[in-house]
Amino acid sequence: MPDASDTITVTPVASALGAAIGGVDLADDLPDATVAEIRRAWLAHGVVFFRDQDLDAEHFLAFARRIGEPVEYPFVKGLEDHPEIIAVAKLPHETVNFGGVWHSDTAYLERPPMGTMLIAREVPPAGGDTLWASTTAAYEALSPGLRQLVDPLRAVNTSAMADVSKTREDRIKDSGYEDEREYVAEHPVVRTHPETGRKALFVNPAHTERFVDMTVEESRPLLEYLFSVVTRPEHTVRFHWEVGSLALWDNRCTWHNPINDYHGHTRVMNRITLAGDVPA
Repeated sequence: MPDASDTITVTPVASALGAAIGGVDLADDLPDATVAEIRRAWLAHGVVFFRDQDLDAEHFLAFARRIGEPVEYPFVKGLEDHPEIIAVAKLPHETVNFGGVWHSDTAYLERPPMGTMLIAREVPPAGGDTLWASTTAAYEALSPGLRQLVDPLRAVNTSAMADVSKTREDRIKDSGYEDEREYVAEHPVVRTHPETGRKALFVNPAHTERFVDMTVEESRPLLEYLFSVVTRPEHTVRFHWEVGSLALWDNRCTWHNPINDYHGHTRVMNRITLAGDVPA
């Protein structure tokens, strides 16, 4: 009987990032070689996608532990028996979706997540796709002069910026968990990936307020330009969800943005966040 690592397939879906992984059942007790192959694909492509995964909360958490260390999200309570798993939902009467802005997860923490996993539990009849963007490809697209300018900069990231705060309101209300703290962290504008050694922009529209030692007004033009480079079509990939679809992305070198185009329908996902390190 072949080893699972012999049957796994990795198929790139866009040039800058994204690959579909097939030939693997994540509910199985995967051999170390298979997990290593998944991790290699994840590091190479930034985000990897799986289809038709029948994972209950236990199996979802077990797979996450093979990739990293699951941690709790600071603003929304997790599932009762699995606090590391949060429900990401938009209900038919709601018009704002959770995280519905380009961002990397919780960049306002001193140790932002290494990665995130999302699995689809209920999807609308149409719409509800998610976009990802490569901040590595964006950095590499900058001119040498602009790289020289941004390489030494640091930026202030905060959890209190209005656009992203609004996307959390319904889920905070549902969870009965009101964390009024503002999280603030300074990080390098350009970080070096601790595993691949590649450089990537580490600013994002949802959390990055300004550059250190500059005002918001002074910072805005350069930040807006960097944001525009990240979201160029050639730096992005779009994924259409089905029940049982799972995405695993590298939060150190990607952004994501769930598209809010399914008003009047329900979309329910489960999410696990994986512990990271201090950006450098």
